[in-house]
Amino acid sequence: MSEVNEDASAHAGLRAIGEAIERGDGGPSVDELLARIGQAAASPATGPVVEPGAGAVVRPGAAPAAGPGADTSVSLAAAEEPMGADASATASGMGDAFSGEPAVSSHAGTEAGPQGAGAGALADDGAGAGADVDALAAVVAAAAGPFVPGGLLAPDADFFDAGGSSVGAVELVAVLEDELGMELDLDEVFADARPSSLARRWLATAGASAALQALSAPTATAVLSPGAATVPASGGPVVPAPGGPAVPAAARTTVPATGTTTGPSTGTTGGTAPPKGGLAPVAPASAPSWNPAPTTPGTDSPLFPSPHSVPPRATVTARPPEDRTSYATARPEDLDQILADLALADRLPWTGTPEPLPPRRILLTGATGFLGSHLLLDLLRHSDAHVYCLVRAEGEEAATARLGEALKGHRLPWSAEIRRRVTVLPGDIRRPRLGLSDEVWNRLAHELDSIVGVAAAVDFLRGYRSLRQSNVIGALTLAELAATGTPKPLHHISSIAVFNEVGISSMGEDDPLAHVDRLVAGYDQSKWTAEVALRRARDHGLIVTALRPGGIGGHTRTGAHNPQDLSSGLISAFGRFRTVPAFHRLNAAPVDWVSRVAAAVVCEPDAWGFDYNLTGVPNTLDDVVRDMAFGGMHVRVQDWDEWRADALARLEAEPVPELAFLNRVLQSPTALKLCEATLKGPAATDERTAALVEALGLPPAARYDARAQLRTFERLAEDGLARLPHKDDQPYLWFTETTEGALSPAGDGDGADAAGPPGAAADTTCSMALTLSIASMYQLVKERRVDVRGELLCAALHSAPLRVESGDAWIRPEEGIPQRHGTRGQLLRYRLTLSDADGGRWWLEGHKTARARRDVWRQTRALSVEIGREGEPASLAGELVVPADSYVRDQIDGIRVDPRLTSREKRAAKLTWLAWFGAEMGRGLLNPFARAAADLLDLRPARTPSERHR
Repeated sequence: MSEVNEDASAHAGLRAIGEAIERGDGGPSVDELLARIGQAAASPATGPVVEPGAGAVVRPGAAPAAGPGADTSVSLAAAEEPMGADASATASGMGDAFSGEPAVSSHAGTEAGPQGAGAGALADDGAGAGADVDALAAVVAAAAGPFVPGGLLAPDADFFDAGGSSVGAVELVAVLEDELGMELDLDEVFADARPSSLARRWLATAGASAALQALSAPTATAVLSPGAATVPASGGPVVPAPGGPAVPAAARTTVPATGTTTGPSTGTTGGTAPPKGGLAPVAPASAPSWNPAPTTPGTDSPLFPSPHSVPPRATVTARPPEDRTSYATARPEDLDQILADLALADRLPWTGTPEPLPPRRILLTGATGFLGSHLLLDLLRHSDAHVYCLVRAEGEEAATARLGEALKGHRLPWSAEIRRRVTVLPGDIRRPRLGLSDEVWNRLAHELDSIVGVAAAVDFLRGYRSLRQSNVIGALTLAELAATGTPKPLHHISSIAVFNEVGISSMGEDDPLAHVDRLVAGYDQSKWTAEVALRRARDHGLIVTALRPGGIGGHTRTGAHNPQDLSSGLISAFGRFRTVPAFHRLNAAPVDWVSRVAAAVVCEPDAWGFDYNLTGVPNTLDDVVRDMAFGGMHVRVQDWDEWRADALARLEAEPVPELAFLNRVLQSPTALKLCEATLKGPAATDERTAALVEALGLPPAARYDARAQLRTFERLAEDGLARLPHKDDQPYLWFTETTEGALSPAGDGDGADAAGPPGAAADTTCSMALTLSIASMYQLVKERRVDVRGELLCAALHSAPLRVESGDAWIRPEEGIPQRHGTRGQLLRYRLTLSDADGGRWWLEGHKTARARRDVWRQTRALSVEIGREGEPASLAGELVVPADSYVRDQIDGIRVDPRLTSREKRAAKLTWLAWFGAEMGRGLLNPFARAAADLLDLRPARTPSERHR
């Protein structure tokens, strides 16, 4: 878009040189370069000029040779990074928009910035400053290597494009601070995560002394030592130094005395004189990183070339490095890039209407992701289609293995029948034509009859430019495939995040989307741009369906969840700290329902071409509090600021390795704005989705309640992200139980009396004082168990009380299965481990039993017990009974609840316990009477031998 207002003649010469270099015709000769260096030294104007295709940079105001007394100091804020880094940055459309420094157009070759020394003056000449940047970038790249899949990162490569995650970025920031003393703002890292950019921005604010300190750290010394390996700036293979191990570091930098800079890339470049009057800041416009001339259908050139191709012009407005404001609106440079990306939809070819038939051959991207893997299984289960899965891998074998591991990791089958109906295509959504060969691309263009785009970079903290290649350009590439060859519908998995504007009034399926300038998160901006661009594609005849999930919860039956999702960390914090921030509504649905509805839309031609909100039934704050309490996670509500401060304090006081990243995430201004929009937004409405579900006979949307979340919490606990309630925790609810009665020596199985303890009387009076408690309602929902503490006083066993070391009581442990042909049933079962004052250990087994008798009141209070030494049979047996006058006083009126709860929450906890326990006891008492009533109606003339005792 910047070409419209650009004076082409001003840069015609530079473009001609760049095009010649790209054709392989060579560039300026050494003599020409030296002549131009001389012209730059004689020119009164300041500012750098860069020749395309070169590997080094002439710094602003730098002379060709540093003569005696020459002042070659330079402000690093206005300095330019080596061309190898700039070419990569501008080619990927990223530049330095988030760092506050202007990106250099590889064709225009200019950069705006003041000259002179300041806080960022680091060296005696421009080359020295560049050397510091290059050296520090090499160290940062080495530190980032362990956090990317390949273990290596080039200085000019984006951390996230190399496979790094948001969690890894947080850990990288911590490593740089601990080992190098580099304190980086997390939001700036997410905005532009190239080591070269991080190094330059930090040096611009920290100064020369901090740079020397960082480069003298042991980690930096090891990377820059003569034995360190080199990583080409292009991200090529590691080149180990002779006799030294392969170290993930950048090439060592040598600083010539002439003022030129030799970076990781090879080659040296001089500079030409800037235009008269110096360089002014250029207009805030960024062009996309592809050839501006679209291709016509049928050609072999991709419509959206590689992100590493050189753009016609890529410039941004400079922002002072010290500007650390928290943006309530989108960054201007992001908006410029968004407008340029939207224009790409106009390059799509025109297409016709696809056949309205259920698909037989489907291309699915994102099949290794959380939603994509479930959607793959639903497409196979509910259609006869053959599915082509685009998987990022080096080859077909590796791609197939990755897909199989992903399905198994989400507890989904990977059987021979699935493999028969799936064709795995190694590729990459970020690459031109999906990284496929021309032959495969053209074959798919004519064979496919449906495309489902699920693949996306889901990261709520990364900047737009870091996400656009996956989320925007990838979606447009799928649109290009859909419009090429046989017309095909495109089903695009968007997100409810397209409405994530603070103060938006409604989020209906046909409501206007958010104002893009009020979206602050890069993920929201990228999903908005992709959906709006695909709306433009509809004007070209393309059938586009937009499916907008909200929060995607775990599977209701398997508990499968996305362990890398930031929401998993937040949910873990909710359950671990027993607090939640106040919010209006949460638009979330379980993954199995979202996947099933999405598959139905793909397979139903009448549903194509519309927008759907797959958000399920929204949860209110009261719903979440109640559900978490029933699921064993009773929580307290706080406002957002209070919850955030409390969570940060707890993470600092009690570090949890699995949640270490959350400590820094909660300090991100971008994350705070995103959470504000999410927590204060309205409920999403889904009239069209509900009508479709009803018409197709699918299960209607149900609230993602406690029962649905229970398996997910268990899986989170298995993965170390959540912590389920434990008996050592502060009790959630407790009460006392006192029993007393007479015990006698127990007989063996043949009826003979056991020896019993020495001196035991025929009948010994004993009593127990117990405290029954639950750590949370989770014990009742999942285990039907109550924790028991207290002591047993029985002179026949020991003169001193026996202390309960551990104990459990189960309510209706056999789930109502009757004993003795239905005439008896267990109400409670006790199992205690006790110890005496001398260190002896004892065991106790007790049962409360229901019978079809009139003494129902006593049955709920009488406990039949057996007691013996550890490893020995029972020595005493008998019955201990709760006194009638203490039952109501202790077990109903005497119920105590966690004092941290509010009065309302305490009352709710008591009523919940009494209602649940009363219902269970009622069912247990009713079963024997129901069986007895059935026996009275039995008119059979003869009884079976097993019934003779009745």
